[in-house]
Amino acid sequence: MAEAATIARPYAEAVFGLADKTGSSGKWLEMLAAMAHVSGNPDMRACIGNPNVGPKQLYDLFVALCKVDFPAEARNFVRVLIANDRLALLPQIHAQFAELKNQHEGVLEAEIRSAFPLDNAQINGLVADISRRFKRRVQPRVTLDKDLIGGVHVTVGDEVIDGSVRGKLEDMATALKS
Repeated sequence: MAEAATIARPYAEAVFGLADKTGSSGKWLEMLAAMAHVSGNPDMRACIGNPNVGPKQLYDLFVALCKVDFPAEARNFVRVLIANDRLALLPQIHAQFAELKNQHEGVLEAEIRSAFPLDNAQINGLVADISRRFKRRVQPRVTLDKDLIGGVHVTVGDEVIDGSVRGKLEDMATALKS
């Protein structure tokens, strides 16, 4: 069977095309986030895979759990996903939509892992440095990782900038072994 990301791609591209044409990519990103959250719930997954739950029941349950007043296009999108048995792919569709939106807007997503909590000034400084290096706007995702001991570990796409104490210790260990 094909990977979920491969199956989700055409749906994400179709929704992005619609959102881009209407200038509503931000709104669609929010709606897809709500949909992905609901479809990722284990109880909802059980309903999605249950042959005793019909398409109409599944649609009504899904929309009620989303607690968002979706426009007609979004409701039709949910119906298409249900008809094609793809409702469970919403987390992947959301992630791919976000990537397409970032690409279109020239935004890079940077994962910043820090050993200690960073204040806004530190985060803004890191974002400014990363933006200068990549010559693009940066959307940071900051997480705490005590295993780093100290410093930060930044991942942008497939490039890694390791300024952590753990990384420096590993580099020293490698140098001493060679």
